[in-house]
Amino acid sequence: MSDIHPDVQAALDAARDLRHRIAELRERINDIRARRPSPSGAVVPEIDAMGRLTDLYLAPGTVDRFGNEELAAEIMAAIRDSTADAGRQYQQLMDSDPWQVAEPATGGQG
Repeated sequence: MSDIHPDVQAALDAARDLRHRIAELRERINDIRARRPSPSGAVVPEIDAMGRLTDLYLAPGTVDRFGNEELAAEIMAAIRDSTADAGRQYQQLMDSDPWQVAEPATGGQG
């Protein structure tokens, strides 16, 4: 007979639940995207939660409108702002008790 002890079953259930919660948290982290425009609004980067540049939008005519240094400054300003925003989003997620990912609020305190 291969009956599992209740304590072992409880540990296995807790481990499975933890794996699911971690997967859900990873999904939420992977969904974080920040898109903050440059001061002129002509450049919009997309930054993920890990601070990686995932996309870069340049409005039509942007390259012609700016010199090299100005364009670089526009791009860098937008990337800095977007990176800070993605960091804030990540920090908010982590500060919001991320282990309550899919749990409904439970009964109150008396």
